[in-house]
Amino acid sequence: MEQAPADLDVLRQMSVKLDARNRPEPDVNVVPETANTGPHQTWYEREDMLLAVEVVAADTLERDREVKPRKYAAAGVPHFWRVEEDGEQGLIAYVYERDPATKRYVITGIFRDSLKVTAPFGIDIDLTAINRRPGS
Repeated sequence: MEQAPADLDVLRQMSVKLDARNRPEPDVNVVPETANTGPHQTWYEREDMLLAVEVVAADTLERDREVKPRKYAAAGVPHFWRVEEDGEQGLIAYVYERDPATKRYVITGIFRDSLKVTAPFGIDIDLTAINRRPGS
């Protein structure tokens, strides 16, 4: 995510230590740059997570829609995005923010062509350009 602020890192293939028994791996992690401890780091503390993004696939549907969001919210991850294919329409992004009173996510937007938000940082992503083949 080139639009992320310079003090944030956007990474893949890093797990998040939610507790002693849970270390899921979001498809995309957004953490403060200061959370990086070096090249051998393989996970982040839950307190470091600003945003977790899950891209739903047929074999991960229940886990990405139900299990992971519940665990991220309970652990205090403030923002969660879920991205899915919307049939022939392209991608659809569901954006959630954690309600501190209920410790659950509430949906703050559903985006189809463009994902434009101001929290956790300002960003405008053209969803129609993702996975577009050259010349299409």
